[in-house]
Amino acid sequence: MKMIRAVFAGALALSFSAGAQAQAPMVVKFSHVVAEATPKGQGALKFKEVAERLLPGKVQVQVFPSSQLFGDAKELEAVLLGDVQFIAPSLSKFDRYTKKLQVFDLPFLFDDIAAVDRFQQGPEGKALLGSMKNRGLQGVAYWHNGTKQLSTNRERLARPDDVKGLKFRIQASDVLEAQFRAMNANPQKMAFSEVYQALQTGVVDGQENTWSNIFSQKFHEVQKTIARTDHGVLDYMVVTNAKWWDGLPPDIRKGLQQAMDEATAHANRLAEELNQRDRKRIEEAGKAKVQLLTKEDVAVWRKAMEPVWKKFEADIGTDLIQAALKSNR
Repeated sequence: MKMIRAVFAGALALSFSAGAQAQAPMVVKFSHVVAEATPKGQGALKFKEVAERLLPGKVQVQVFPSSQLFGDAKELEAVLLGDVQFIAPSLSKFDRYTKKLQVFDLPFLFDDIAAVDRFQQGPEGKALLGSMKNRGLQGVAYWHNGTKQLSTNRERLARPDDVKGLKFRIQASDVLEAQFRAMNANPQKMAFSEVYQALQTGVVDGQENTWSNIFSQKFHEVQKTIARTDHGVLDYMVVTNAKWWDGLPPDIRKGLQQAMDEATAHANRLAEELNQRDRKRIEEAGKAKVQLLTKEDVAVWRKAMEPVWKKFEADIGTDLIQAALKSNR
């Protein structure tokens, strides 16, 4: 009898243990490379908050900011290996997986961030989220950093002739190199951390960046003029492992997508607020003149950039470029 009770107790314990394991929440890791206080950092935390509210007991989201798990060089490999479930690299990081996302690098294609939004939320923009699925990556959202402004150490910056012969720092990008070549300027590839000193010492004459980056890095203190060009996009794509995403139970996938949609709205609102705040701070500092462009000025820039669009049209797709242009109002 004692033996029967012992066997029964053991079976009951195993049953409870199996039940507990079956009910353990799925751990979802979100890794990114910036601080929690940034729009991207806050977006990741909002995703955790909403996902765990929508899927109580089913999902536990762990957020790892500031390259705690993986840095820029390793995060894409990590998501492909399944070591993390979500990352949010800048769009330029996907160049080796698809050339179609270069549409966001094309200069003076979009009028402003609202036009970018309309394109990203339209059928062509949404289709781009799946453009790397054959390489194992599934996009689930676009998160804004902001639109780029152009700055130089010269007094005037209204038209392409104003940058002729000047040296500009760029990220490593074929499109950005072609952009400055089309202006008859000299692009110089350089790490972000080196830009302030390069501007200060005249190694380069100018750069392009978002208002928030210009302010946080104090570029406005070592430049004379910042033109409000909104000529390019610095955005992120939140991506996951395509096989993992497709293999999720439908209710889990639906809940995570809804959480991502809410996190996207939150992060993008914060990014816009941050850029507007920092633009105002730059204007109030009075160290660099903020120059507005007329419609005629923008038209001249756009005309000068058309050869760049043409050069990359085959890789990107004429349909995408035309859809982007139609998003302008």
